[in-house]
Amino acid sequence: MQRLLEWTLEAIRAERSDFSWMEERRFDWTPIVRSAAGKILEGQSVLILTDTRRGWFGRYALGSINDPAKKRPFLPFYSLYALFPNLPVIESPRDVELLEDMLSISYPNGYFFWYIGEGDSPYARIVSNREDNFLWLIDEELPGSFTLSGSDPLLDIKLLQLYRLFERTLEAALFAEVPLG
Repeated sequence: MQRLLEWTLEAIRAERSDFSWMEERRFDWTPIVRSAAGKILEGQSVLILTDTRRGWFGRYALGSINDPAKKRPFLPFYSLYALFPNLPVIESPRDVELLEDMLSISYPNGYFFWYIGEGDSPYARIVSNREDNFLWLIDEELPGSFTLSGSDPLLDIKLLQLYRLFERTLEAALFAEVPLG
């Protein structure tokens, strides 16, 4: 973990934008990004889900992660909304179980959710059943998640900075520039 922690600090400091806020937060960030990147390299798929207010970010991440101009292998990121258009009507725990059954059949190598949003969003209950998700929570703290403040006027900028750091970490792990273990 120490090597990834050091690499993360170097990556934060190399950014041209003001990313100094993340230097202390890297201790919260590194374990969850290591887990997510490790699962992706093992062949698991990432299902992106956001609350309504962060929908723009989900679209941005999906459009950016597999941009052919990046000249690297495509990564298994998908929109849960696109996979399951009936997502807004999932209400009961039984509905969530049926959705998870469908996803387990569809992704035999495994999958996890990358959720970006508020903890009280109706979509948060879909990801709350599993402990192995990649959670960027707004105004809520859960073990194994990364928390941001919804009242922060720079929240959108911070989301984009975190995305860039996540993508750089994935690339570094993919090309064996930094060990995840």
